[in-house]
Amino acid sequence: MPSKFFKPSILSYLCLLGAAFPASAQNTQPGIFDENGFLDAPQPDIVMQIRYGAQVQSPYFGSDDLEVGPDIGFRFDYVRFPGGFEYGSGQSVGFRRGWGLRGSIRYIGERSSEDYSELTGLDTIDRTFEFGLGIGYEQETYRAFADVRYGFFGHESFVAELGADLITTPAKDWTLTFGPRILVGSDKYMDTYFGITPDEAAASNYSEYDAGAGLAEVGLELTARYQLDELWGFEAIVAWSKFVGDAADSPIVYGGSDENLKIEIGVTRRIGIDF
Repeated sequence: MPSKFFKPSILSYLCLLGAAFPASAQNTQPGIFDENGFLDAPQPDIVMQIRYGAQVQSPYFGSDDLEVGPDIGFRFDYVRFPGGFEYGSGQSVGFRRGWGLRGSIRYIGERSSEDYSELTGLDTIDRTFEFGLGIGYEQETYRAFADVRYGFFGHESFVAELGADLITTPAKDWTLTFGPRILVGSDKYMDTYFGITPDEAAASNYSEYDAGAGLAEVGLELTARYQLDELWGFEAIVAWSKFVGDAADSPIVYGGSDENLKIEIGVTRRIGIDF
């Protein structure tokens, strides 16, 4: 249940969107995204899916508002390492079979009282980039996974995410996945986003609060994908979660909302790179 994807500037978003479409027919060489171009190698060593579109989401944990903005997301489907070891699948949808390692990334935006007056007196939390690994088991109609990530720049701590999905193909070129998500936070993670220090309590309308490690969120995620062809498609994601445990008891959540919502929709493009 990733809470936020990277939010680029409008200029960079438009540049990326423009670069994704095929080059002019006047060019004699394939464009960077054209068939057999640099990012569409016939025998790639790396295959990934890039999504660009729009998103609606809660701006910070505990907020009762929603914000609309641009969205960029990606996932790795396949990597071929030196020596012949392979991870994932090079097919357009990219589902694996059996046990396998997973990469896991999440972005959490900055939280600042300059942007949200209700947070006046609380310290600013820098944006966080979480990177980690996990293990998963997948078959044609279901999958389950467990990921561990570490956050850089913001909370600088560990989180773990558990999930499972039912996988179905209700019609040609359509894939739907649906299943539960559980997020567990370390003591520092919980205290960063849900705790209130004595100094913050003195400067704000919130009471002092110490949030301990444990279960932070439980929720559901629904994903719908439609493949136009082997390269292009559409993807929509709806992720809902509810704060539990010490997160739910936080004054920030108690004074706002104990639910977190994220809706993303965009165009997807398969990228294959041959090194």
